[in-house]
Amino acid sequence: MSINEAQDEVIAEFSDFDDWMDRYQLLIDLGNEQEPLDEKYKTEQNLIEGCQSRVWLQADEEDGKIIFKAESDALIVKGIISLLMKVLSGHTPDEILNADLYFIDKIGLKEHLSPTRSNGLLSMVKQMRMYALAFKARKGN
Repeated sequence: MSINEAQDEVIAEFSDFDDWMDRYQLLIDLGNEQEPLDEKYKTEQNLIEGCQSRVWLQADEEDGKIIFKAESDALIVKGIISLLMKVLSGHTPDEILNADLYFIDKIGLKEHLSPTRSNGLLSMVKQMRMYALAFKARKGN
């Protein structure tokens, strides 16, 4: 599935709900469905800076694709990072770096988050792109 197909799937999922309380619940459910991050990855270096709550992000490369694993101690944030993983995980560094993450605006996520959560969302996206850049640089492409 391409990044845009994954984004379209997320948009479709969220468009089922008009009420933002239901959308928050969907985010919480998505976060709860996520597999817990292995304790060995809950390190200072995996913590995302710029997030009010604690968010750990681990990136590994498998067959030229980046696989993200993450966890947060805040339910809604855990849902947000799981959405980002759903869209970006399993893609090449170039695909991640070139992705236009239009789903964030389309589902109204930015305007329904507090300013600190919104900054955290941007920090998560930035960190995922930094990992993509690092894996790309390592390959020398």
